[in-house]
Amino acid sequence: MRVKCPICAKEVEWSAQSPFRPFCSKKCQLTDLGEWASEERTIPATGKKPSEADQPVDIEEIEAMLSQQQDDFFKH
Repeated sequence: MRVKCPICAKEVEWSAQSPFRPFCSKKCQLTDLGEWASEERTIPATGKKPSEADQPVDIEEIEAMLSQQQDDFFKH
């Protein structure tokens, strides 16, 4: 199967012989990484409210959870 490089649109063979797939080269791979790191590329938010799981856990809650563990919990 052949795909287009997301950066330069050059065709790339999608196989084990293409170590940078879906990119055509290390240069395009690093360009993409740099764009993500500088937030030039992002995944749009869905507009949903953050779930409870997304909220930070209070230190007291963490200590309470840890105190409920068996004594040998940390020895593994």
